Amino acid sequence: MSGTTTAAALRRRAAGAGANRWVVLVVLCVSLLLVAVDATVLHVAVPAVTEDLRPGAMELLWIVDVYPLVCASLLILFGTLGDRVGRRRILLLGYALFGLASALAALARDPQVLILARALLGVGGAMIMPATLSILRQVFPDRRERALAIGVWSAVAAVGAAVGPLLGGFLLEHFWWGSVFLVNIPLMLVSLPVGRLLLPESRGAADGPWDVVGALMAAAGLFGVVFGVKRLGGGEPPASALTLVPLVVGAVLLVLFVRRQRRRTHPLVDLAMFSRPAFSTSVCCIVLAMLALVGLELIAAQYLQLVLGLSPLETGLRLLPLTFAAMAAGLAGARMLRRFGPRRMVCFGFCLTAVAVLLLTAMGGADNPSLLVSAFVVLGFGLETTLFGAYESMLSEAPTAQAGGAAAVGETSYQLGAGIGIALLGSVMNAAYAPGLSSVPGVPPASSAAARHSLGEAYEVAGRLGGPVGVALRRAAQDSFVHGLHVTLLVSAGLLLMGAVMALRLPKIMQCAEPAPKVELPAPREMAESRVSA
Repeated sequence: MSGTTTAAALRRRAAGAGANRWVVLVVLCVSLLLVAVDATVLHVAVPAVTEDLRPGAMELLWIVDVYPLVCASLLILFGTLGDRVGRRRILLLGYALFGLASALAALARDPQVLILARALLGVGGAMIMPATLSILRQVFPDRRERALAIGVWSAVAAVGAAVGPLLGGFLLEHFWWGSVFLVNIPLMLVSLPVGRLLLPESRGAADGPWDVVGALMAAAGLFGVVFGVKRLGGGEPPASALTLVPLVVGAVLLVLFVRRQRRRTHPLVDLAMFSRPAFSTSVCCIVLAMLALVGLELIAAQYLQLVLGLSPLETGLRLLPLTFAAMAAGLAGARMLRRFGPRRMVCFGFCLTAVAVLLLTAMGGADNPSLLVSAFVVLGFGLETTLFGAYESMLSEAPTAQAGGAAAVGETSYQLGAGIGIALLGSVMNAAYAPGLSSVPGVPPASSAAARHSLGEAYEVAGRLGGPVGVALRRAAQDSFVHGLHVTLLVSAGLLLMGAVMALRLPKIMQCAEPAPKVELPAPREMAESRVSA
């Protein structure tokens, strides 16, 4: 027993943990919370930004989308750079850049400056996100403890996504729109010195030069693919040059990136990781889970506001049960993983989420709070169970030296799944929604064509028409939207069941034995102290 304890102590010392690893986890979770909040906090501030800065339609689109677009594009670049130059160094630089960009965004007086600030926030987020996971992998070498740490980490991510709109709404009621960015600065001023003092430095094997060309190819390729997917999700025609060219160029660059990595002796991303069934399956499960649910989440928010007539704040509060259930699943995830193993846990998570999605098909034009709360609780628990099991398996399968690259692959798959999901489920929704508005009695063909674009536009057209015709169009639009939502829910449930089948390739049990890294033996006195502490 003392030998096992000594080996565990040596692993922790080799990991460079200068502070208690649980304190390190708190610092990393604060980092994650900031990035997660900033990804959603601007959504409620868009009307105020529009009124103050008067951006054009394209400028407003870039203000909203440039942050996730830049962040997703640079994850692999900064994840692998952290493996080479030091993960803590990249994380601290990300803190500093995030704070400076937040100040620039808060004080922006024209749309161009705000777009630049949001792009810099995306760069900072790309530095922070993979670094938090890779440092977590380093300071928790024991898989049982690491599973618990990932559970806390994922619960914090769920909190951040939910807190963003609520915090933004509160700040906008009392301050100007720039306050949604200004709140980042005090936290970053605290995080920088605390992170420098407490976080351990770690890096992978620095064999060979860092592949600068490969990193830029990956960044440009991901930018093109994510940009094209976002345009598809926004309803742009697939044949449009601004949609098709970035998609094709991005895909070609990513194919060339993969070929380059296979030829290099010291690649940026060790593609051999994908030959491990647990790693490749985990990545596919993350993509499929986000693909099935992110677009659905946006459609559900429209349903709550436009069909049920809830305010944005009421909508956020109605979605809180989903967040609380996700937090509970994250905190219970480590115990579930030990008891059931990755295969059954992820498969169960997918099936539970599919059940929740099918429950939501009972939604209609009238509010049913008990149904929505029940379905959202099951949905949040199932989704977080799926993502927890997939992330933990992916990170545990990756070599310690490739922790940054593996974390970046996981975060990139999350972002790509979300973008593809918005495009795919949005297309399904539009295909099911539009036919119902093609033949509303009394509605002119031009008005009918405009109403088919979205439920919001249908309401505007109905308001302009007025009278019985306007009422009929509004009612037809609501019925068509609910029908489209039901079809989208069924497609989403099918994707989730596909994920459950895919999860059968994951390991049946949680393998906790990991070889201790090669470290210099401590002095006899230090060894004795380790045994006494046991």
